[in-house]
Amino acid sequence: MTTTMNVEHEVGLLVEEIRRLGTRNADGQVSVKFGVLFADEKCANLFEALVGTLKAAKRRKIITYQGELLLQGVHDDVDIMLLQD
Repeated sequence: MTTTMNVEHEVGLLVEEIRRLGTRNADGQVSVKFGVLFADEKCANLFEALVGTLKAAKRRKIITYQGELLLQGVHDDVDIMLLQD
């Protein structure tokens, strides 16, 4: 399996977890706080490098969030929003 396939697979898992943990806003977009995602036990077990997976998904325009790098504690209240549903 190539690295690209692994990244695509992890991004797909990330989308599932955002849907599971997130809430839908008035516009119908699903979002979750970074702190909720980071603290979730299932996510901790699924993603070896959650921040790297988030960056990969953002580069692919699957999700969006403020800033470039998210850090636990500092960015717990940052919304991660699904762009594709």
